[in-house]
Amino acid sequence: MLYRAVADVTVVVHLAFIAYVVAGGFVAWRLPRTIWLHVCAVAWGFTSIVVGVDCPLTAVENWARVHAGIAELPSTGFISHYLTGVVYPESALGAVRLAAAFAVLVSWIGYAHLRVHSHRGAGVEPAE
Repeated sequence: MLYRAVADVTVVVHLAFIAYVVAGGFVAWRLPRTIWLHVCAVAWGFTSIVVGVDCPLTAVENWARVHAGIAELPSTGFISHYLTGVVYPESALGAVRLAAAFAVLVSWIGYAHLRVHSHRGAGVEPAE
């Protein structure tokens, strides 16, 4: 029972991480110091998709599933098991990836815009 709980919690953490990769740049609009955490999360997400690096959360879930007597995730991984074909059709995978990348890009552009304009307002007023 404990191993099943570990597997379930790992799924929730994994989903939260994916949500943060997509939307964490918007969080940085209100909490600017978190931008570096978001850059690292995006770098990890991008690397895991492009290069195929195994995610440690998937390894933890598989470990817990095996100890709970449940089959491991398929070799295609977490996203293909829980999201692709479940939340969105398999044929939309490219569009979903593009939408996620677009959300990250928009959030970073917005972050940069907010930082530039907040620093301008913090300076000394121009002399007349």
